[in-house]
Amino acid sequence: MSAQEMPAEMSLDARLVAARIERLPFTAWHLGVGIIIASAWFFDAVDALAIAYVLPVLNGLWKLTATQTGLLISAGYAGQAIGSITAGWAAERWGRTPVLLVTLLVFSLMSIACAFAWSFESMMWFRLIQGIGLGGEVPIMIAYINEFSKAQGRGRFVLGIQVLFAAGLVASAQLGVWVVPHLGWQWMFYIGALPALLALPLRFMLPESARWLASKGRFEEADRVLRKIEAIATRRGHVLPPLEPGLPVAQRAPCRFGDLFRGIYLKRTLTVWCLWICCFATSYGVSTWLPSLYRSVFNLPLPQALHYGLLQTVSTLVGTIITVFIIDIVGRKPLFIIGLAGTALPFLSFLFIDATSPESVLVRVCISYFFLSALVLALGMYTAELYPNNMRALGSGVAAAWQRSAATLGPLVIGSLMPSLGLDTAFVVFGVLASIAFFICVFFAIETRGRVLEQLSPQLEG
Repeated sequence: MSAQEMPAEMSLDARLVAARIERLPFTAWHLGVGIIIASAWFFDAVDALAIAYVLPVLNGLWKLTATQTGLLISAGYAGQAIGSITAGWAAERWGRTPVLLVTLLVFSLMSIACAFAWSFESMMWFRLIQGIGLGGEVPIMIAYINEFSKAQGRGRFVLGIQVLFAAGLVASAQLGVWVVPHLGWQWMFYIGALPALLALPLRFMLPESARWLASKGRFEEADRVLRKIEAIATRRGHVLPPLEPGLPVAQRAPCRFGDLFRGIYLKRTLTVWCLWICCFATSYGVSTWLPSLYRSVFNLPLPQALHYGLLQTVSTLVGTIITVFIIDIVGRKPLFIIGLAGTALPFLSFLFIDATSPESVLVRVCISYFFLSALVLALGMYTAELYPNNMRALGSGVAAAWQRSAATLGPLVIGSLMPSLGLDTAFVVFGVLASIAFFICVFFAIETRGRVLEQLSPQLEG
C-alpha cells in the first residue's frame, strides 16, 4: 500500500516514527534488545583479539616471519573491510535484522574453522572469511541501536551496550593468559564461536528497525513495531506523553551511494573517514603486536608478555567506562579532541625518550589507549548519527571499511618499520596519525549530542 492510499489516521500515525520514539521511556524491551546486542559485541571482541594471544604460539609452531605475522593479523581486518561495505549495502536493501543474522553465523562458523587451521596459509584464509562476518555485523548493530534511541541520553544508551566490546577485549586478554598455556591456542577460537548461540534469539526477539521500514515506505510494518514497544511501555498503567510537535515525519527515500557525497554529507563523510583511518590504524596496529613485541624485542617470558597485554586492555576498559558516563555531558566533539590529544602525546614522546625497557613502552601505551578508548568506543555511534535513515547502515558500513583497511595497514606499519627503523619510529608514526585526526576533529567535526536523528541528519531531496 502506498502512502497516498493509506487512510489519513493511519498515515499520520505511521509516519510519526521519530516523535513516537522520542516519547518512549526506557523499557524492558530496550533492556532485552541491549543484552542480545551487547552479548554479540562481547564475543566479537573476544575473538577480534584472539589472534594477538595465539600468535606467540603460532610464531614458534609454524616458524612465521615478521611479514607473515603481520599478514595473519591483517587478513581478518581485510575481510572486515569487505564485509562492512557489503553488509551496509545489504542492510539498506533487505533490512537490519536478516543481515545481522547472516553475518553472525558466518563469523561464528569461521571461528571454528580457525581452530582447525593447519598452516599459515589456511589460517590466513579462514581469518579473511571470518572477518567478512565480523565486519558486516558491527556497523549494522550500531545503526540498529541508534535507530531505536531517543535524542536525550542516546550516547549513554548506545555506548552502555557497546562498552561490552571493551569488556570483551579484557576478557580476551584474561582468556589468553590462561587458555593458551593450559588448553592450547585452538580454544581461543572455540570460545569465539559462541555467538552462534545468539542466532535464535536474534532471529525471534529483534524486530526490524522502524526507522528503516519507514524509509522504505513500509509504514504499516513500522507502525506495528512501534505499537508493540508502546504496549510494553504502558503495560503497568504508565501513560505516554503527547507526541512532540514539529519533528519530521518519515518519508520514503532510496539509498544511493553517491548521496554520501552530496550536500552536507560530503564534509561529514570525509571527516569521519579520516577519523576512522587515523584512530584505528593506531589502535589495532599497536594492540595486536604488543604481546609479540614484548616477546621478540624484550625477550619476556610468554606469561609476562600476555600479562602486559592485559594491562593495556584494562586501561582501555577504564577509559571506555568513563566515556559512557560523560559522552552526553561533555559532548562528542570536545571528548574526541581531548582523547586525540591524550593519544598523540605519549606516542610522540618516543622522539625524545627511547623504548629502553618493556615498562617504558607499557606506561605510554596504557596512557594513550586510555584516551584513545573514547574514539574507539564512540566513533561508530557518532558515524551512525551523521546519516539519515535511508543510508545510515551504508554510511556506517563504508566508514567501518576504512577502519578495517586502517587496521590492516596498522600491523603492517610495525612489521615493516621496526626491522629497519626501530620500535621508537613505529610508535612516533602512530603519534603523527593521532595528531592529524586531532586537527581534523577541531576544524571539521560537528556536535551531535541531544539532537533528534531526523533533524540532525535530514534526508536529501531528489
